[in-house]
Amino acid sequence: MNHVLIVDDEADIRDSLEAILREEDYLITTAASAKEALELIRDADYQAVLLDIWLPDGDGLDVLAQIRGDGRPGTPEVIMISGHGTIEAAVRATKLGAYDFLEKPLSLDRTLLVLRNAIKAYQLREDNQEFVRQLAVKGAVTGQSVPMKALRQQIKLMAPTNGRVLIYGESGAGKELVARAMHAESLRRDRVFVELNCAAIPEDFIETELFGYRHGAGPKSASGSPNRPNEMRGTFERADGGTLFLDEVGDMSLKTQAKVLRALDEQRFYPVGASTPVHVDCRVIAATNKDLEEEIARGNFREDLFYRLNVIPFFVPPLRDRKEDVPLLAREFLLEFGQQYGRPRVEIADAALTQLKQYHWPGNVRELKNVIERVLILNPKAQRIEAKHLPMLVQRTEGVAQRTTASREEFSTLLQAREAYERDYILKELDRCHGNVTRAAEALGLERSHLYRKMKALGVSIGE
Repeated sequence: MNHVLIVDDEADIRDSLEAILREEDYLITTAASAKEALELIRDADYQAVLLDIWLPDGDGLDVLAQIRGDGRPGTPEVIMISGHGTIEAAVRATKLGAYDFLEKPLSLDRTLLVLRNAIKAYQLREDNQEFVRQLAVKGAVTGQSVPMKALRQQIKLMAPTNGRVLIYGESGAGKELVARAMHAESLRRDRVFVELNCAAIPEDFIETELFGYRHGAGPKSASGSPNRPNEMRGTFERADGGTLFLDEVGDMSLKTQAKVLRALDEQRFYPVGASTPVHVDCRVIAATNKDLEEEIARGNFREDLFYRLNVIPFFVPPLRDRKEDVPLLAREFLLEFGQQYGRPRVEIADAALTQLKQYHWPGNVRELKNVIERVLILNPKAQRIEAKHLPMLVQRTEGVAQRTTASREEFSTLLQAREAYERDYILKELDRCHGNVTRAAEALGLERSHLYRKMKALGVSIGE
């Protein structure tokens, strides 16, 4: 249901337009002044605005300029109406971004035709903007390791189908990139890709995020009144014709799972507060970092929903199982952030790449990406990333491994072995505290001054 705002100081016109458009299944809100109209537009989403030029507290063209000049996503199409229309006013309205110009007395047929076309233009503009935003999102299923080559082949084979996909993998392994790659090579590639992180939405809000709501049925504020008393299209509706990616689907409550199951089975759903269903055609790709079969055994996940989603299973390997891809990913992130921060020619030394490969990467690709960005930010003048520029935790990996295997040869006395252990332990705690000596001292149970003396004696510096 499309939401239309009628702005006119004449109550008869507002009432008659509202009655007619409600019969045409539009959701209607009305305003009698410029101030009221701008407040409503700031607080709600509208697909179109019917805006009178003459308003008691201002010029409708000024209101038009503010609406169109906002530049935010979801800006409505504006149809100007006037009982004193002139060519000059129509030309100015067009230059300011009005969709069309209607003269009073309004022709019912022409008004309905222009409104339908305006809403189509709005939806096309929104789809195009979303498509452009998706093209701007960088990232691909990168890697020359055997697991990643096999994954790309699987994507190429399965993407053109409409089968539902369930992607397994640890947090940060790249499940979203796999989902986007599936969409990019699918038959729906020219339509939108809509993402919802199920773990990030509170239980009270996830139903409206998935299915949307209609007038007056939105989520409540702390005071008990609706935050946005208008309609909202949920992710299922926005993904119509395209792909819906449900990330961390294993974190959905059983109540929400039941509603998602029904929507998948029937290809339709009822928005919160709606009396008529919305029919959709979208491909659902889900992802999880949990073992869903184990969650089923525990009673935390519906078995029937699992079978609906698990038509085509994918597994994204953790970065520690494909370390030969680390140099390629590191250079890719270095180029990406180098361009972002105006340093496109920064290189990375082989010694730094060796240490990156030896680290176990518990945070997977996301952690590697964060490390590269952090190194660039903390070393603004470096034209070449050396091993010394890497975070302490990454630097330490090689040294610890070597000392573990050759400790008897390296340490001739117990004192040397103890000092080496203390040094590594302090480095680990400093890295965990992001170099904050005060916090590290508290965690180690030492006075701050004592830790500083210990660091000096062991040759530990913050920049390591």
